[in-house]
Amino acid sequence: MDERAALALVGDLVDAAGDDAAVVGSTVVTIDMLHETTDFPPGTTRYTAGWRAVGASLSDVAAMGADATGAVGVYGAPDFEGEDVEAFVRGALDVCERVGAEYVGGDLDDHDEFTVATTALGETAAPVTRDGASPGEVVAVTGSLGRSAAALDAFAAGETERANDLFRFTPRVGAGVALRGNATAMMDSSDGLARSLHQLAEASGVGFAVEGDAVPVTDELRGSDAADGAGGDGGDRLWRAATFGEDFELVCTLPADAVEAVRDRLDVPLTVVGDVTESGVTMDGEELPDVGYTHGE
Repeated sequence: MDERAALALVGDLVDAAGDDAAVVGSTVVTIDMLHETTDFPPGTTRYTAGWRAVGASLSDVAAMGADATGAVGVYGAPDFEGEDVEAFVRGALDVCERVGAEYVGGDLDDHDEFTVATTALGETAAPVTRDGASPGEVVAVTGSLGRSAAALDAFAAGETERANDLFRFTPRVGAGVALRGNATAMMDSSDGLARSLHQLAEASGVGFAVEGDAVPVTDELRGSDAADGAGGDGGDRLWRAATFGEDFELVCTLPADAVEAVRDRLDVPLTVVGDVTESGVTMDGEELPDVGYTHGE
């Protein structure tokens, strides 16, 4: 059973499962686990690991349109080096400070590889879920896509300083709050744009028609500028940006006439990439496969 099948099993058992974070009253809560072998390439500093691990959970809070309030983490490793633990905590503290949250500690445990579990909390009386999109609306993304793919390229090239910088993203908490009054459905792009669209489509019972030229690809992502459509080869910048995942931008739907008002409230770009349709997920008129990040691969 792969991760997605396991998640579906949990969803059958837990009625509240299925969004980026759980909602308890006005509190949203989420938890993530990251491992050295699958999530932190060689060259990742402990500072970056602390930032990225806690940031991933804060991104789930952002996707619910909630104000981030706090975070905790579990740090597991074969041994505890003082410099490593301190660097990790400083990364966690700094990413929380970036979004107005508080890192309040956690736990230490022996583990056979460096492993982190993080929980983030937020508050909102009106959470944005994945199931509210309607045909006739538009679909948009914050920021740009491909940052994590560019980081992996930099790690592979031995450009560790640049790679660590790219790996430290700003969770879109402020953008999520600004979108809260207008977004009808929302999630983060940790699984990639393509897979996020399929997940939103399934949750809302709709489809999406995306224009490849509209997808904002980060300038940091090197490679061919050619965009061969939804079936482009694996080296194509657009294809990688749409399917690699781990970018932690927000993917949302909203009425077309609300876009400009929302942009005025945001401190990051918001790009309309397509329309909400009755069914199907396409890019440039071709089927966009349900391809994206799967934990553990």
